[in-house]
Formats: sequence, C-alpha cells, structure tokens
Amino acid sequence: MRRLILFRHAKAEPRPAGMDDFDRPLTRRGRADAALIGEVLAHEELVPDLALISPARRTLETWICARECFPDAKAELRPELYNASAAAIRAQVKQAEGSARTLMVVGHNPGLQELAAALLIDNAASAAEIARVAAKFPTATAAAFLIDPVGRAALDGVFLAKEHGGGGEG
Repeated sequence: MRRLILFRHAKAEPRPAGMDDFDRPLTRRGRADAALIGEVLAHEELVPDLALISPARRTLETWICARECFPDAKAELRPELYNASAAAIRAQVKQAEGSARTLMVVGHNPGLQELAAALLIDNAASAAEIARVAAKFPTATAAAFLIDPVGRAALDGVFLAKEHGGGGEG
C-alpha cells in the first residue's frame, strides 16, 4: 500500500425513535457532500483501488455517492468497521494493505479521527498537521496519507466538504 485515505461518512439523518443507529440514511446535503469529496479526491489523483466500508447505511450511501469518481475501485463491506476504534480500523488496514496501492476506509468517528491523529503522532508529523486533524474531522472529511516502504505515514491532504463549497458540518 502506498496511500491510505480515511473518509468519514457524510451527514446522516438524526435517529428517530425506534430506528437503529445502523440504519440512518444520509441527508440530501450528505449525499451532495459525499459526491463532492469523491470529485475532490479524484481531482487530486487520490483514487482508491480498494475501499473498505462499514456496512452501516450512512457509510454505504457515502461510498455509493462517491464511487462514480472511482470507477475501477473494488469495495468490501467490513462489519468490523461499524463504529470501530482506531485500533480496530488499523487492524483492518493492516489486513488489506497488500491488496491495494491506494486503500480507502469509509467509516465513523471518533475512530477515523483518532487513527488519523495517531498516524501523524507515530511518525513525528508537525504540530500543525496533528492539530489540523485532531481539532476537527466533521462529516464528509477525508484524510490522505502517503505510506513509505517501511510503513510510515505522511499527511498528503485533508479534504473537508465545507472547504470545497459543501455543507460539511456535523
């Protein structure tokens, strides 16, 4: 794996009484923001070969909205990614690292944000880079990392829908 992209699902509907959190769909803005981040990533040539996706409705819909920008990407639903901790996400990445040059994880906070910050801390990133990721990781945000041959991660970009004309809050 040469690149890792951590993509937080887009804005989801609030959970009404009686609905399981797992089943929350994206809002209209969420669908637009997910597609926007797909476009931004493709424009930046950050295109996954493989996407690991939490099977929750909001993460699956995020992938569906973004995937037309990644026509050759393979996708795998990974139940272990549903509301996963940073350690659980890291384990899924490790398991798949030989399967793709660019690997994307479409998942949830706080795990994605914690993993992004941990990758930066582990590899002595600048305080500004760590602060940028640690301070906010709203819905429809993607953090891209270059991975060197020994597995060290360097921040390649953080992309928030709000910074590209979308809603991107939440």
